[in-house]
Amino acid sequence: MRMVEQKLKAMQTSDGAGVKIRRAFGYAERQLFDPFLMLDFFGSDNPDDYLAGFPWHPHRGIETVTYLLEGEVDHGDSMGNTGRIGPGDAQWMTSGSGIIHQEMPKPGRKGPGMHGFQLWVNLPASLKMVEPRYRSVAAAEIPRISKPGAEIGVLAGSFEGHEGATPDLFVPVLYLIIRLEPDARLPISVPADYNAAVFVHEGKAGIGGTTLTEGTVCRLPPQEEAFPGLPDRIELTGGSPEGAGLLLMAGKPLG
Repeated sequence: MRMVEQKLKAMQTSDGAGVKIRRAFGYAERQLFDPFLMLDFFGSDNPDDYLAGFPWHPHRGIETVTYLLEGEVDHGDSMGNTGRIGPGDAQWMTSGSGIIHQEMPKPGRKGPGMHGFQLWVNLPASLKMVEPRYRSVAAAEIPRISKPGAEIGVLAGSFEGHEGATPDLFVPVLYLIIRLEPDARLPISVPADYNAAVFVHEGKAGIGGTTLTEGTVCRLPPQEEAFPGLPDRIELTGGSPEGAGLLLMAGKPLG
């Protein structure tokens, strides 16, 4: 069973045209989470914190993955793609050889709140110049699995025979959106040579003997040397009395 090697507290910062965010990792820490480069949590009930959005800007050589808990985001890019995602939806954009896009958040129908995540996934050198592509993933397309005390959404990868909503990725990764009730236990199998990270965005969770509070991300390094060729397990526990909302991301390091 994997143990936490390192944990970090998300830092308050801003990006785009002044959107207030919390950056879980993405500066000097990005090497720790290979193949993931950055994870941002954006969340506010005050539209002034996010309405300026992320106007037209370039990306190259990476993939950006946005998932929403609340609110809406309008997307447009230089390939002519447009779209709007809402609660439970995602968008997965491969910038490859280069793309210019904008992401403009707005309040949803249920109130002024805007909450979600953006993850950056690196591309290997051989795919840095691949043709860009964009896909919008509706909430209904994401498999949702109910287990005792737990709800799991599979955006990418495989969980107990359920394949994620984005199966044809350039870099195979596991991306789970999880809700745990208080004291619920959830084991998750990951390949032993995958780097893994868990981010708690709400409540409190446990991994082994380590407690993660809201706004904390941890790294669970590959176990290839200890268990060559075998699957490995991460065991999550919902904190008491509030349970936890969290993300689990895992992928093979690119170096």
